[in-house]
Amino acid sequence: MATKDADLEKPKDIKFDGMVVDICFHPIKDVIAAGDIDGEVSIHSYSSKGENNTLMTFKNHKKACRALCFSANGEELYTASKDKSIHIVDMNTGTLKRKLKKAHESPIYSILVTGENFLATGDDDGNLKIWDLRTNKAEMEVKHNEEFISDMDIDDQHKILIATSGDGTLTAFNIRRKRMDMQSELFDSELLSLARLKEKGKVICGSGEGVLNIFNWGEWGNISDRFPGHPLSVDCMVAVTDNILCTGSSDGIVRAVNILPNRFLGVVGDHDNFPVENLSLSHDGNLLASCSHDQTIKFWNTSDFRELSVNTKKKAGKGNTLKKLNSSNKNDFFAGLADDNDVDKNEDNEDEDESDSDEDDENEVDDDDDA
Repeated sequence: MATKDADLEKPKDIKFDGMVVDICFHPIKDVIAAGDIDGEVSIHSYSSKGENNTLMTFKNHKKACRALCFSANGEELYTASKDKSIHIVDMNTGTLKRKLKKAHESPIYSILVTGENFLATGDDDGNLKIWDLRTNKAEMEVKHNEEFISDMDIDDQHKILIATSGDGTLTAFNIRRKRMDMQSELFDSELLSLARLKEKGKVICGSGEGVLNIFNWGEWGNISDRFPGHPLSVDCMVAVTDNILCTGSSDGIVRAVNILPNRFLGVVGDHDNFPVENLSLSHDGNLLASCSHDQTIKFWNTSDFRELSVNTKKKAGKGNTLKKLNSSNKNDFFAGLADDNDVDKNEDNEDEDESDSDEDDENEVDDDDDA
């Protein structure tokens, strides 16, 4: 287990004048980008030892900057807006390199880097486009969804792109052959977020009703498992380890969740009942950042998550009964986790909402062990 004297400090919160809509960590440096509801994009350095600093600020969009992401080498920042435009910013100079003014007919909702020279964008009306940044043209444009494209991911071969939608479907696209491969059944609730775990063989989709729907990669027709428990919608999520993801909910809480076996590990942090807009994991995997309607980016230390696993012999507790985990103090963190499992043991044996799996972690340890 982790050592007692390990440093679990985290950067101070970053405050804004407007609501932050999206955030993204730099892939190499201790830098984070933020886009706000007024269309302003800002770049900040962060440190657990000192002060955070604003490195650059620019307002290229006329309306809210809804989505942003860095290129793989961090030299460019891609931003997409409600004004239907895509901007490419040179991170060395802070200047606008390129602008696609009317990239979509509808406001852009999501963005994803799909290769060295390729970018995917999804809009409010379910349109998906793959852009060749060498020509500034969309080489693929499809519409197989009736509502907004909420989140996207792509395989390591940059061949299969998956997208969740507000119409309640998960859709797989073969972007090399420029076609839709398969779409899931229609769920009762909108699908808002996704993440991949278990050596990327499991796709987890967060829904508007608070259920995590679990798909096997390549089996897009129907779910293999479902895990209810979030009291409100799961608006965003990020994989922290191969087994653990963090979810952001409209109840303002950031939770740590183990997948297969499905367990709520505890509350990482909160935004005082303001909905969590988005999450991002730092390049070293030691920090999670969250943004919310409270006009703040908050940081949470996740360095210990790699050493966590769950005891599959225990009955799982309900997600909203867990205590808050202290992400800045190791002893308190593991003490909180142990306390939550004590609660689990006292739960009634019957829990109709719980979805258990027969799959066990190979390196399972008893999570009652002290740190």
